[in-house]
Formats: sequence, structure tokens, C-alpha cells
Amino acid sequence: MRESTLSTSRSDRLPGYCSKGAFLSVITVPDQYGVNELGEVPADAHLPTSFGDFRIRVFHEENTGLDHVALTLGDMIGPDPVLVRVHSECLTGDAFGSLRCDCGAQLEAAMRQIHDVGWGCIIYLRQEGRGIGLHAKIQAYNLQDHGADTLDANLLLGHPADARDYGIASEILGAIGIEKVCLLTNNPDKVVQLVQYGANIVERMPLVVGVREQNLQYLTTKIDRMGHEIEDERLNGHRQ
Repeated sequence: MRESTLSTSRSDRLPGYCSKGAFLSVITVPDQYGVNELGEVPADAHLPTSFGDFRIRVFHEENTGLDHVALTLGDMIGPDPVLVRVHSECLTGDAFGSLRCDCGAQLEAAMRQIHDVGWGCIIYLRQEGRGIGLHAKIQAYNLQDHGADTLDANLLLGHPADARDYGIASEILGAIGIEKVCLLTNNPDKVVQLVQYGANIVERMPLVVGVREQNLQYLTTKIDRMGHEIEDERLNGHRQ
């Protein structure tokens, strides 16, 4: 397992920060407010969304330089397991509504389900393209356009089929006080990794949404070659 360092502040590389992470006098507001200098500002704020009023917190991972997000609704303390979606970044699906995958649909469904339950957490990890990055992901799309499946495309580029690491997600769960998790996922490897890193996964709940003609082959590959547990009659008909 890799080591990772979790921080809730950005004290390097950003102008206006001293070496110890204290925020210098670079933010000012009009004099009538009586405020001319701010101390260290936490990356922690209220975030109203179309799926409810969430709280957003950013966690900086020193080893990778990436900022990850915990989006929470309600109280994270039991006694029931907290509904959690550990979601890896997918710019094309999450932001642009791509139909090549089910990522955007899964993120929306998870937020809606957490709102309906009344409490839960989205951990948004900056692991684009199953961990290979956006540039390589679009290269993989190019290979898929020429007939490769989603797994072989990564391998042909010299990358692992799935390079994601969920150690930081386990750390974030601990940092925000989630002790028992009901995990929204179709991916058994995600469960195995999180448990190995110390997360207490007491239940797994499938999240099968966004199945379309455009992503049937993608999803079928995830089932047949990557062990994902996805049950949908449209997929079953396609695999026949």
C-alpha cells in the first residue's frame, strides 16, 4: 500500500502563502466592512445544489499534489451506516454529459439518493480516466473508436487497466468521522481496496444507471473483464 499525506490547506505554490501555511494580507474587502486581513481560511463551505444543501470540503494530497473533495449532507455519525459514493473524476461524463460511460449518471444518482435518504457523502477523487489522466484517457477513446475495448485501450497505451488507488478515500472517511459505510458501487475492487486501507464497509449497494446503447460495450467489458457487478436486461441482451 502507498503512503499518502492528507492536508486541508494549500501552503505551497500558491501566492500569498508563507512557508508555514499562514494566509498573508492578500485578500481585502471594501473598508465599510471593517475587514482588511484574513487569517488562514479553511477549504470548507456550504454548497447548495439541485440535489440539496451540501457541505464541501477539500483535502490536499501531498504525494500527488491533487485536491480531492468530500461532499456531505447531514450528520456523519451513526448508528446506521453512512451512504457513501467514492467517485473518480470523469470530466467527459461529469461535466460534458458524455454517453460513452455511466459516470455522470452515477454521480447524479448518488447525489439524488443521498438527498432522498437525508444524509450521506460523495468523495470525489481526482483520478481521471481510471487513474491514467485526461490526455491518456482521450487517447484511449481514440483507440476505442478503432475497435479496442476500454481495458485493452489502456494496456495498448502502456497503462494499467485500472490505476486507481483508494487509500486517500479511506483517509478522508476517517477525517470527516464516518465509521460505518454503505458503499454505492458496482466495483468489487473498490470495496477490497477500501477495506484493506482500513475503511469499515458494512454494506455494498449497486448503482446501475445510465445504461444506453452508446455505452453497452463499455459496460459489458467492465462486467466480463473487470468483475463489475452490473445487472440490466439491456446488457444481458447485448451479451447474448
